[in-house]
Amino acid sequence: MSRDVYESDEILQQYLLFHYGKPEEQLPWSFGPAGALDFPRRCVTEGFLPDRLPGRSRALDIGCAVGASSFAMAEIFGETIGIDYSDTFIMAARTLAREGQITYSFRETGQLTKSIVAHRPEGPHGRIQFEQGDAERLRTGLGSFDAVLAANLLCRLANPRNFLERLVELVRPGGQLVITTPNTWLESFTAPAYWLGGTPETGEPLEALTAELDPHFERDAVWDMPFLIREHRRKYQWSVAQASRWIRRSEG
Repeated sequence: MSRDVYESDEILQQYLLFHYGKPEEQLPWSFGPAGALDFPRRCVTEGFLPDRLPGRSRALDIGCAVGASSFAMAEIFGETIGIDYSDTFIMAARTLAREGQITYSFRETGQLTKSIVAHRPEGPHGRIQFEQGDAERLRTGLGSFDAVLAANLLCRLANPRNFLERLVELVRPGGQLVITTPNTWLESFTAPAYWLGGTPETGEPLEALTAELDPHFERDAVWDMPFLIREHRRKYQWSVAQASRWIRRSEG
């Protein structure tokens, strides 16, 4: 397994449903965990505190997948950049930004599928662009941002510290960083030597993350965020991400 798994049609369809599906499409069971729906938007609405931001000009959504969280950030900020490693995800996000919708299918059971349309969120929003990129090797010239979101990204990187080290440059003093992660550390994505916690020697992931971000970031809040990814009508991935908000310390 590697990040190339996110180039498959099956995963693209799962993520389009995860980001844009109606509640009854994502979870057709009244007794299911409805509180785990709408995760990409909740990362923004629960994560960022606009009233405490020194500015609202620029936002970065790194690991944006097919873009729902980027669209939510664009409702707050004048410019939003969404970056993902997957070309397939970025092409879908660009189609939605350009055309307002995209048709896709999701699996019901076996080879039975259902075709539906994902729609770009309505309402006014700032300028938004999507680009393919590697979180560990982000291009130069990105500049700095008032808000950065990294949703369920860290445990899919070969060496997450390469990304964390870049955050000092990316987040403006006083700006907010929101990180969510289910801490699903797998050797197929990340060698154990590069895990952030999760071993007897390194302890709890949150404390390892805090050690990496200090002294440039102050941990402001920690909370749990359930999310649900549908594989087919009778099989789901229910997970609980550990969410944390960090404030970039002022220089000097």
